[in-house]
Amino acid sequence: MKIARLALLGALMLGWIVSVAPFVLAHSFPESESPAAGQTLTSSPSEVAVKFDAPIEKLFAKLDVLGPESKNESLTKPEVSSDGYTLSVKVGALKPGEYKVQWAVICVDTHHTQGSYIFTVASSGT
Repeated sequence: MKIARLALLGALMLGWIVSVAPFVLAHSFPESESPAAGQTLTSSPSEVAVKFDAPIEKLFAKLDVLGPESKNESLTKPEVSSDGYTLSVKVGALKPGEYKVQWAVICVDTHHTQGSYIFTVASSGT
């Protein structure tokens, strides 16, 4: 009888661990970017977006697009998509040069991640 109870308790604990572990260990990391990291564009994008592999909190999401002189080129506040996976910001007409995208987010499970990447806008003749 004791062995059966211990086996049942063990099975219940294992089931709980398996069901909760993905949420406990979750962090939001970029799954894709637009423009992509390292990409060279022949014209200015109208928007910069980062799609994450887990939902992010809207209140704490940050996304800046810094130009060649470190000026923030964002025209709007960052927006999080209705499903919580994509962070985007509108940008003005970007001149040729290298742009640094900096992001910082908090996953719905409260884990913080941040990072950056570079893309380039080439002159129209290049």
